[in-house]
Amino acid sequence: MIVITGAAGFIGSCLAGFLNSKGYNKLILVDDFSKVEKTPNLEGKQYREKVEREQFFDWLAEKKPSIGFIFHIGARTDTTEFDYSIHQHLNVDYSQKIWQYCTENKVPVVYASSAATYGSGEEGYNDDHAIVYALKPLNPYGVSKNEFDKWALQQTTQPPFWAGLKFFNVYGPNEYHKGRMASVIWHSFNQINRQGFVKLFKSHKEGYKDGQQLRDFVYVKDVLKVCYWLMEQFEKGNGNVTSGLYNLGTGKARSFEDLAKATFSGLDKEAKIEFIPMPEDIRDKYQYFTEANMQKLKDAGYTDSFYSLEEGVNDYVRNYLAKGGYY
Repeated sequence: MIVITGAAGFIGSCLAGFLNSKGYNKLILVDDFSKVEKTPNLEGKQYREKVEREQFFDWLAEKKPSIGFIFHIGARTDTTEFDYSIHQHLNVDYSQKIWQYCTENKVPVVYASSAATYGSGEEGYNDDHAIVYALKPLNPYGVSKNEFDKWALQQTTQPPFWAGLKFFNVYGPNEYHKGRMASVIWHSFNQINRQGFVKLFKSHKEGYKDGQQLRDFVYVKDVLKVCYWLMEQFEKGNGNVTSGLYNLGTGKARSFEDLAKATFSGLDKEAKIEFIPMPEDIRDKYQYFTEANMQKLKDAGYTDSFYSLEEGVNDYVRNYLAKGGYY
């Protein structure tokens, strides 16, 4: 059996569908299932059982299931949530309990870290364990993810294999429920359909023109392939894949303007973009540049190419957003 936490959310539900496509149907899905807006994400998925997030560890103690792998994707991901206690509970304390279970029961685990740990990039964007302690995340979400990464690196007792994946800007199907925190593509698609144009934030930093803020945008289908590959490599006993932190982006930063233009292209429309002031509550916590150094994953043996921005956005817009479809 394979456990997926955050299973009703964006990446978690896509991962459930991807594992189904590979023949894995004995899935244990863990999440807060009271959030009905996430329900469509799991329609058609095959799984063994759904377990409420806050009851999961009691369920493990009672059922004593034979777990082969855990994908710990669940987290509080809202970068505008400044109550750190919420992030502490879900992103640090809960993750530590997952780790402890995996260590005690010899279960390999892949968990979601984040590129938000890198802050404004003073230390670069290298998944080098030596810089983790020097990183300065810009918001409580990033702080919580970095705190767990630091904690994991300090542990002398560990699961048989673990990987903390530093997700960069992931986009793709099954994010309908995310609202403000959905990708710029999702927002752009809806703005184009309602108003015929896209609103992008003006730049409030010298050296960056409006719309030229740069991020490493990675399509969720690539994220799923990497997660699955890591599980495969553990099962094959591939010694090149060592436990630790791994960046997960494309390795190529692109602008928000490029993103918006790709969305228009996916709708076969001419690009029309307007620039608006960035909200003050995020202005001084905003990353203007992120770009994953992907060498560690390549050195471990991952050879598949990644979707280009245009390829990924085109697939997302035409095959999901335009049809109201789910992965």
